[in-house]
Amino acid sequence: MGTFIKHFFETPERLLYGNSVAEWIGAAVLALAIWAGLWFVRGVVNSRYKRYADAEHQTALRLIAYLIGNTKQILFAAAALYAVEQSLIFPPRVERLLSNVVLTLILLQVGLWAGRLLSFYLELKERDRDPDRSFAGSLDIIRFIARILIWSLLILVALENFGVNITALLAGLGVGGIAVALALQNVLGDLFASLSIALDKPFVVGDFLNIDAFSGNVERIGIRTTRLRSEAGEQIVMSNADILKSRVRNYGRAQELRAVTTLRVAYDTPTDMLLAIPKLLEQIVGEQSNARFERCHLKNFGEWALQFELSYFRRSPDLYPLPDLQQAVNFRIIEEFRRLNIEFAYPTQRVVATADVPHSPV
Repeated sequence: MGTFIKHFFETPERLLYGNSVAEWIGAAVLALAIWAGLWFVRGVVNSRYKRYADAEHQTALRLIAYLIGNTKQILFAAAALYAVEQSLIFPPRVERLLSNVVLTLILLQVGLWAGRLLSFYLELKERDRDPDRSFAGSLDIIRFIARILIWSLLILVALENFGVNITALLAGLGVGGIAVALALQNVLGDLFASLSIALDKPFVVGDFLNIDAFSGNVERIGIRTTRLRSEAGEQIVMSNADILKSRVRNYGRAQELRAVTTLRVAYDTPTDMLLAIPKLLEQIVGEQSNARFERCHLKNFGEWALQFELSYFRRSPDLYPLPDLQQAVNFRIIEEFRRLNIEFAYPTQRVVATADVPHSPV
């Protein structure tokens, strides 16, 4: 039995593709060793990645640890298969097939690395620019466009190495792309609209928008739609293309918000009190922090009241809501009017009774 085994391994006859059993076993052991070694290195780096994930370490070290920790086993398979290809003899067609498989696996890993690198970069920028809401609102769009470009480039590289005529393929895709673009023009319109929003930044996450008959805070800017949260609580989903076609009023970019109040005062108010009202209202507004008085005038003679118009501004409306300021000003107006006995007017009807006058006889 021992002699048979010795003869089996030492025979010069080649069993498969011109390789002996010993060479096949050696190639298998080498492939397994490479696979196990790479898997062990990844496990060690992945287990210690949290140690290098803190901002105190250099960005390059954190990036290397991040990429190694997120390496997939397809790269291990490519390395093991390449070692088998180099250590054994194969016919040209089989060798070309193995080379294409190795290249495909490597390109897949490169694509995954590129995606991870993009995520690492965007997370780093988001952390450094916090609380920059404009960058946060563009993350999904940037990721989507970048991934399309990365995988498109990798697919073209793979096809070129497989012997495909890229020039003819691109020409054919150009003709087919026109038909696809016509069929998906609404989807593509939303996609380009989202890209326009990401680049031009007419609004960002957190801004309060008024779009036609809809208003709310921007919750998310997506690839096709933008989501608003209204004051009533419901979510409003709007197409990005429709938003760019509409008139958008962005209150999130306002440095000041204007409040206009109409005060109706009774006609029988003394003249000296009427003359003091504008100064009184200016003083009340001036008492409030982050408020700026604009004007106060006796504007109209109403049917049943004298109408004063008060206009003032709320500075930094994103930090201090305008309704809070209006409430504080209104309470102070009520307090001062009551102290000075200035009456607010309200709609009244006056009925005048007249005595019947007897008609003189003709």
